[in-house]
Amino acid sequence: MTHHLTSLGVLRRPTELVENRVCFAGPQAELSIYDTFEQAEKVSLKSDSLLYCGMVTGAKVMHTKTAQDIPFLPHESFILAPKEEVFIDFPEAQLERPTTCLTVEISQERIAQICDRMNDVTNMNGLAPIDPNKPLHTLHTQGTQQVIDRLVSDFVQNDPDRDLLVDFGVSELVTRILRHHGREALLKFTQLMPDANGLTHALNYIEANLAMPLEIDSLSKLACMSRSRFYQEFKRHLGCTPNEYQHQRRMNVALEYLKQRRSVTEVSMELGYQSLSHFSRRFHQHFGVSPRQIQNQVN
Repeated sequence: MTHHLTSLGVLRRPTELVENRVCFAGPQAELSIYDTFEQAEKVSLKSDSLLYCGMVTGAKVMHTKTAQDIPFLPHESFILAPKEEVFIDFPEAQLERPTTCLTVEISQERIAQICDRMNDVTNMNGLAPIDPNKPLHTLHTQGTQQVIDRLVSDFVQNDPDRDLLVDFGVSELVTRILRHHGREALLKFTQLMPDANGLTHALNYIEANLAMPLEIDSLSKLACMSRSRFYQEFKRHLGCTPNEYQHQRRMNVALEYLKQRRSVTEVSMELGYQSLSHFSRRFHQHFGVSPRQIQNQVN
């Protein structure tokens, strides 16, 4: 992504020192690249459409109506619902080292199309439909980073199939956002009603035993399903295998623990990793940064 942004040097030449913007329109979506060259506070950001924000360089501090002083750093995502306003501080911006982020504005019609499609394949009795309008701030995975990199390339390159590629990229990005929301909703549902059905029973067991190796036969029995049907239902609702789901949950829990300033060794042991190096390698593969880097960000 940095390569593609660097190639836009002339277009990104500053005409504004705060939130200097270069934008590229696509089908039902728009990419904007913002460079800020001096420190500033309480700069407003709002859109009529869903707004995906990704940090590239530097750091911001976000203020929403429900939370203040949220650090926003590279390799993180911040998603705003339509018409939701945030105010942004730029504590590190300098003329020689600007703070850079990108946004992808996605039309509500496109969100609705993808959301309806995902609800068709992931709907579950007792679970509310996936809601794309819930604010989200998270350290995104390597998979999401790769989607962003491709999407930026598709927006800025003069490819004859540009609009089609942009639409594919937007669909994948929104799908990942919705999948995250869906998993979070399902996890909360299992915590409130662990015995609502076989799958929520199995999910609740995984959540309560993140440090333990998974035994698929035991999970199948908890779900009152055959092994093959359990795999099929799990992948249909969660979009991954039980082992992949456990890994993702371990990584998310590890991230929260590290942000609480718990030691890397303690987090690794508590989540069942047999060696510190194995944990650190899996964390870096998942998020693209090391556990130590997360600790340094919060210290």
